[in-house]
Amino acid sequence: MFTKTTHSIKITASPQFLDKHSEPDEDHFVWAYTIQLENYGNETVQLMNRHWKITDAHGLTQEVRGEGVIGEQPVLKPGQAFRYTSGTALATSSGIMLGEYEMSTTNGERFEVEVPAFSLDSPYQSIRPN
Repeated sequence: MFTKTTHSIKITASPQFLDKHSEPDEDHFVWAYTIQLENYGNETVQLMNRHWKITDAHGLTQEVRGEGVIGEQPVLKPGQAFRYTSGTALATSSGIMLGEYEMSTTNGERFEVEVPAFSLDSPYQSIRPN
């Protein structure tokens, strides 16, 4: 697990390689990742947008931007948590992801929360960096 707290929002990322959905002979490697957001602040916040940077073992980076996560823009009251699972695919047997969420308070103040960098490891990579 990889964890980071920004602006009283704790983000925990847990990646998992999906061997059954991957085709190593065709350079297709798939991971699921579970993200948990926990609001340790005193204000209610809403996740508005996401921004991901996904880098494969060759250094090729793709960026993904969009509204919310998995079709939702969850609202977190103080002390509440939200968890979701999504996925990504690469043409290499390893990589790394990092990003940020744009959050909004009930009075419209916007701020960014960092998602910790997390490694996408598989049993097919020759060297395991993490």
